[in-house]
Amino acid sequence: MEKEKYYGDGVVTGYGTIGGRLVYVFSQDFTVFGGSLSETHAEKICKVMDMAMKNGAPLIGLNDSGGARIQEGVVSLGGYADIFYKNVQASGVVPQLSAIMGPCAGGAVYSPAITDFVLMVENTSYMFVTGPNVVKTVTHEQVTSEELGGASTHATKSGVTHFSCVNELDAISHIKKLLSYMPQNCEEIPTPLPYTPEDETRPALNSLLPESSSQPYDMREVIAAIADAKSFLEVHKDFAENIVVGFARLAGRSIGIVGNQPAYLAGVLDNHASIKAARFVRFCDCFNIPLLVLEDVPGFLPGTDQEWNGIISNGAKLLYAFSEATVPRITVITRKAYGGAYDVMNSKHIGADMNYAWPSAEIAVMGAKGAAEIIFKKEISTAENPEQKLQEKEQLYAEIFANPYRAAERGFVDEVIEPSQTRNKLIKAFKMLENKVVNNPRKKHGNIPL
Repeated sequence: MEKEKYYGDGVVTGYGTIGGRLVYVFSQDFTVFGGSLSETHAEKICKVMDMAMKNGAPLIGLNDSGGARIQEGVVSLGGYADIFYKNVQASGVVPQLSAIMGPCAGGAVYSPAITDFVLMVENTSYMFVTGPNVVKTVTHEQVTSEELGGASTHATKSGVTHFSCVNELDAISHIKKLLSYMPQNCEEIPTPLPYTPEDETRPALNSLLPESSSQPYDMREVIAAIADAKSFLEVHKDFAENIVVGFARLAGRSIGIVGNQPAYLAGVLDNHASIKAARFVRFCDCFNIPLLVLEDVPGFLPGTDQEWNGIISNGAKLLYAFSEATVPRITVITRKAYGGAYDVMNSKHIGADMNYAWPSAEIAVMGAKGAAEIIFKKEISTAENPEQKLQEKEQLYAEIFANPYRAAERGFVDEVIEPSQTRNKLIKAFKMLENKVVNNPRKKHGNIPL
């Protein structure tokens, strides 16, 4: 091996522009030693990462590596650790994007996992710590590379990848589009696009919600009506579908959107949805991207599966992420806002700047039927017709609590608005909040419940 000399040593590094903006890039070359990482290979990547941090520009990694170069032993492992350390130092300083362009195994997968967004190419890219052969030897499971760590697997089951792309060109196109919503670094704000004010009312929103509060609707339709035309870029589309997250523009300005999805599991919060949303909220806060929360949540998903897999700590991650965020934060309650999920979804109590509610909003500790069964248990059980008495008490509770006005009386909701006026209100509110400054207590960093 000491006689094998190849220019570049399996990685191409450099800088250029995307949309006129400076970016730094490294691209692993699988034709040289399988893209395996050596000492020199690592040094080149670390150098370009240092340049990105010094000059405040995004870093893009095109990953296609067989892992550590075995012949170099611990020196190669040290190279990986150097890269991981740089990834952590750059986290929250400049955007880091990773495109997986081929099979990546072992240490090659941890650097992308630390970065902000991971993109994979369908049928040609894989990510796994240990490949199918090792899995078969150790656990006797027979699994293909695609099943174990393909784009579809990581997009739907693990959530490791944020975008599953049709081919390499599609992945590169996604990278360019993603960058358009972000600033160069944590000291800047996203560059707004030119926008000509127009009639901002959206009459379709007045009739979007079904008559029954138990009927589903697609939150993406609400997003499409509120955001600038065709500006919504959904993140983690196929993972934890009960919550929708992504970037959009409002009057030309970049915003991050988090919305419960009533069309899937009634929009409940569960383990995966909480983690997905928390990660997105923290990214937006890192890079000064204002947050819009569209809330229709009946609560947290009950059951042993959720409890045993940590719904308490995972739900707390989303609560922590919103509470810590200092960017402008606005919530619109479209329908249900029940229980602890009301608190978690960017309520006024955890630092939201503006909270709006549609007249259809239901803000309460729990649904009317469950609440009536608890509060009026004795009256119902001793009534001549318990079923009729339950319906009476359910209706009474709904009249008192299943509306936004009790919350508005206390200032927990700033304004009850017509759905058609939502876009107009949001444009004005985000404009009002654009110079927001928050000084958090001095500390090294908080201890998010990981």
